[in-house]
Amino acid sequence: MARSSLFTFLCLAVFINGCLSQIEQQSPWEFQGSEEWQQHRYQSPRACRLENLRAQEPVRRAEAEAGFTEVWDQDNDEFQCAGVNMIRHTIRPKGLLLPGFSNAPKLVFVAQGFGIRGIAIPGCAETYQTDLRRSQSAGSAFRDQHQKIRPFREGDLLVVPAGVSHWMYNRGQSDLVLIVFADTRNVANQIDPYLRKFYLAGRPEQVERGVEEWERSSRKGSSGEKSGNLFSGFADEFLEEAFQIDGGLVRKLKGEDDERDRIVQVDEDFEVLLPEKDEEERSRGRYIESESESENGLEETICTLRLKHNIGRSERADVFNPRGGRISTANYHTLPVLRQVRLSAERGVLYSNAMVAPHYTVNSHSVMYATRGSARVQVVDNFGQSVFDGEVQEGQVLMIPQNFVVIKRASDRGFEWIAFKTNDNAITNLLAGRVSQMRMLPLGVLSNMYRISREEAQRLKYGQQEMRVFSPGRSQGRRE
Repeated sequence: MARSSLFTFLCLAVFINGCLSQIEQQSPWEFQGSEEWQQHRYQSPRACRLENLRAQEPVRRAEAEAGFTEVWDQDNDEFQCAGVNMIRHTIRPKGLLLPGFSNAPKLVFVAQGFGIRGIAIPGCAETYQTDLRRSQSAGSAFRDQHQKIRPFREGDLLVVPAGVSHWMYNRGQSDLVLIVFADTRNVANQIDPYLRKFYLAGRPEQVERGVEEWERSSRKGSSGEKSGNLFSGFADEFLEEAFQIDGGLVRKLKGEDDERDRIVQVDEDFEVLLPEKDEEERSRGRYIESESESENGLEETICTLRLKHNIGRSERADVFNPRGGRISTANYHTLPVLRQVRLSAERGVLYSNAMVAPHYTVNSHSVMYATRGSARVQVVDNFGQSVFDGEVQEGQVLMIPQNFVVIKRASDRGFEWIAFKTNDNAITNLLAGRVSQMRMLPLGVLSNMYRISREEAQRLKYGQQEMRVFSPGRSQGRRE
C-alpha cells in the first residue's frame, strides 16, 4: 500500500513539473505577469542625471497626408533614465494611422476624438467574417474576414503589446489626438533602449530616432528622407513568390512612390467589417462598454483579451473631492492585460486652485502629460533639494523619478493630466492628509522628530482631513 502511494506521488510530481515546463514555454508576453518577469526591467547603462528636471515639449514633427506626428527626444537624460519615450499623433477626420508594430509595449491615451482600431494578435483566428450570402447577392462570391475591430473614444486607455501590429482610424468629424507612451526598458524589448517602429506599408519618416542619431544623419545629408516599410528591403522575386502576386503589386507593396507618410487619407469607399450598434446604443447615441469591464481576467484568453479601459469617466474615480477634483487609476486589477506589459496609468483632474497632496510612487517612474490647463509643480529628490519648481502647461511632459516626492497645485484654469507608470501595480504613498505617513506615526514620535509640542504634533497629524486631492485652502491667497 505504501509502495502504491509513493508511486502515485511520484507520478503526480512528474505531471506537475511537466505542466510548469509547458507554461514556461508559452508566449513571452502571455505570462509576463509573474514576479520573475517583474524583476527583469533592465537599468540604464549610465548613472541618471536628475538634478534639474524639465517640462519637455516635442522636438520634431512629421507631416503626413491626413495628420501629423510629434515626438519627444529619446536621448533626453530623464527619458533615458526612466527608459521611456513619448509620441503624439494628430489624425484628421477619415485619417488612417498605418499598421505597424514596435519593439516595446505602449499605452495610448485618447485625449480627443473617437474611432476604431484593429490589432493583429499572432496565432489568433479571424473572428469577423462577411456574410457569404450577402456577398453573392451583391454579385461577388468573395468573403472578407479579419480579427475583431475595437471602437475607442476620448478618455480610453489602449494597450499595445510589443511586436503586435495595430492600426487606428478616425471616424469622427474633428481631429483625433493620441498620446503614446512607450516603455523601452521593458523586458519585452531586447534590442536597445530606443523605440523602433516597423511599418507594414508606406514610406514613413523615421522621426522616432534620438536627436544624436538625427544630427548624425543630418551631417550625412539624409535627414528628413523617407525610409521604407518592412517589405522594401526584400527582393521582388521573393515577395512575388511569398504572396503569389505580380511585379506591379510588389512595387505598391514596397510603397516606392508613396509620399503620404504614416497617416493617410481614406477614400469614401473605405469599408471594414464592424458589428452594428444595438437599439440601446442607438438610443443613447454612443457605444456602451461591455459587461466584461468587471471581469477579473481568469476567463480571458490571449485572443479575447480586453485591451481598453476608459480612465476618463468621472464615475470611475478612485479618489473624488467635489471641491478639489478626482483621480482614476488603471492597473492590472482593473485591466488584467496590464500585467503582461508591466505598465499602469493614472488620470487626474484638478479644479481651479486645488492641490494634490505631496506623494511619491513607491515602485515606478511616472511620466506625466498635461492634457488641459496648467499647474505649478514641485519635485524634491533624496537630498531634500528641489529638482523642479515650475509651471507645467498643456502639451508638456514631466518625468518624475521613482520615490521623488511631487506636489502640484492647479492654476485658476484647473489642471488635467495622464500619468504613465512603469509598473503594472504602481503604489502611491502620501505624506499629508488622511491615510498618509503622518497619520501612521505616533504623536510622541512626531513631537521628537520635529522638536515640537504634543499639541503642535496633533495639529500636524490631524490638521488636513482630506485625502490626496485637497480643496483650495487658506494658502491660496499667498501664492507667488
